Amino acid sequence: MSGLPLIVTFVIAIAVMIVAISKFKLHPFLAIMGTSLVLAIVVGLPLIDIAATETTPAKQGIATIIGAGFSGTFSSIGIVIILGALVGTLLERTGAAIKLADLVVKVVGKKNPELAIMIMGWIVSIPVFCDSGFVILDPIRKALRRKTQASSVAMTVALSAGLYASHVLIPPTPGPIAAAGSAGLADNLILVMGMGALVSIPALIAAYFYALYIGKKVKTVEDEDDSLVSSTYDQLVAEYGKLPSGFNALAPIVLPIFLMALSSIVVAFKMSGQLVTIIRFLGNPVLALTVGLLFGIVLLFASGKKDEFNGLTNDTLKIVGPILFVTAAGGVLGRVIASAGFVEYIRANATVIAGVGIFFPFLISAILKTAQGSSTVAIVTTAGILGSYAASDSLMVALGLNTPVLAALAVMAIGAGSMTVSHANDSYFWVVTNFGQMKAEEGYLTQTAVTLVMGIAAMISIFALSLIF
Repeated sequence: MSGLPLIVTFVIAIAVMIVAISKFKLHPFLAIMGTSLVLAIVVGLPLIDIAATETTPAKQGIATIIGAGFSGTFSSIGIVIILGALVGTLLERTGAAIKLADLVVKVVGKKNPELAIMIMGWIVSIPVFCDSGFVILDPIRKALRRKTQASSVAMTVALSAGLYASHVLIPPTPGPIAAAGSAGLADNLILVMGMGALVSIPALIAAYFYALYIGKKVKTVEDEDDSLVSSTYDQLVAEYGKLPSGFNALAPIVLPIFLMALSSIVVAFKMSGQLVTIIRFLGNPVLALTVGLLFGIVLLFASGKKDEFNGLTNDTLKIVGPILFVTAAGGVLGRVIASAGFVEYIRANATVIAGVGIFFPFLISAILKTAQGSSTVAIVTTAGILGSYAASDSLMVALGLNTPVLAALAVMAIGAGSMTVSHANDSYFWVVTNFGQMKAEEGYLTQTAVTLVMGIAAMISIFALSLIF
């Protein structure tokens, strides 16, 4: 199959996958894998494996394509996702996330509570899932609101936006890590982190002003009744016992970033020697995050919760497991699409597609996000479709996104799309509305609207950066 029928088949396959996930509640792993298998059969890929000497994707059988796509994703990014999630869990259980929030308040000040809570969310959600981050920081949001008499809605929207920006744009959150791995940037996570931090700034600025605006328009029961604020900040701290020091709270996050950045610097300057070898060893994302994990374990022991380590590890793996499988399934779908000739068709019509360029991953991710609700599923599926910037047969290359910087911008575009939009089929929508004491219709005016504003603002900045690089 080739040409326009191939494109139509691809569109139908993606639509069926979305309906299966969103309407029939089929698990994303099964939906993506099933779609990949059926698509491979319909487009005419070989039903049996051919000789082992035939190694190009176009000559591989379906079983080989599926196996290669699945295992390739696991080998490139699976361990990194697990380690990043473990670091986040340790920060949550030891009170280090609360300490990080406290540090931000001291820097920003109490006169700008919306900005303070937004920055808190942005920092905490780098290693912690946005859903968990909101639950962790919500007591602080309430205490700050009561102390400053700020709008409850404005504080809720600001916190949600801060958490969401880093959740979809900055590793080591599993979605951006998986996208970086699929894009061929697994060994250059520091570039993705830096780009994510940069792109998140305009998104946060837009969200901040929208939070202030909507806070004047929408009122909740929290704005009317201060008795709903169940605990002050001091009471919250008391629940954790003694909080860790600022250095200890920062170390699990900052040290991995520092090691990866140092490794990128020595590689960029083509340095050599025994010390450089050690730096590059420790700067590998797996080793760097292992260092962060070790400091997180130190936190756990210092807080007197060492007996919880096995339990929290099991809890984390239960959360990460589905993400790993969905990520690998996205890699399978991408491999099938590459093998089916879709990329060749795009490349043959490059003059038309080039006009879409960096907007293509944004649109695909936004469609997936809006239809099925999960930002992580939208990110890993879109990243799997695009493939690696270093693979000549990938859609990334066909779109002209064939350098590390442009690949990182493509990852950002995927993340921006995965923000757009959060509504009733997204668990985070209900976390924000329920903890913020808002009705569903108020959630659409706040959570849904701010994610739309953030996605558009982020995409505009990504497009501007693509013109520069």
